[in-house]
Amino acid sequence: MPKLDLSKVPVKTGSIYRTLCLDGEGTLVAAAWRCRGLTQFGVNLVSLDPGAMSSLRHWHMAEDEFVMVTEGECVMVQDAGETVMRPGDCAAFPAGSTDGHHFINRTDKVAKFLVIGSKAKREVATYSDVDLKVEIEGGKARFTYKDGTDWVGPK
Repeated sequence: MPKLDLSKVPVKTGSIYRTLCLDGEGTLVAAAWRCRGLTQFGVNLVSLDPGAMSSLRHWHMAEDEFVMVTEGECVMVQDAGETVMRPGDCAAFPAGSTDGHHFINRTDKVAKFLVIGSKAKREVATYSDVDLKVEIEGGKARFTYKDGTDWVGPK
């Protein structure tokens, strides 16, 4: 298989949270797995601008997730508190573990990290600090409150 040309990788900026009227701007995600048709796991290179966060704090019901910082410094936030992450530092989040996580860049330089995650046919992600869940099946996302009713906006 030929080497991936990262300059040709589709890049997605921003986040789903802007659409939902929630915080979470400033991310830049390079979706490298789409270039070669990988179907069993996803690979993202996330670039966080100063002051940005990767996502709302969340956990996955069906998908494992692995993160490795490649550049700069960011803070991993979990139930037990905060951990500074630097190049080479890694974290693993097994499917079904309810310890929500996200990453925040509190420095004045860009931080980058690689995210590798399994791709379940049906996934549910729950957001720890807000009343929000997302169910993903067949490439379509459905946002609900944690009780399963349709999400219409922040309460």
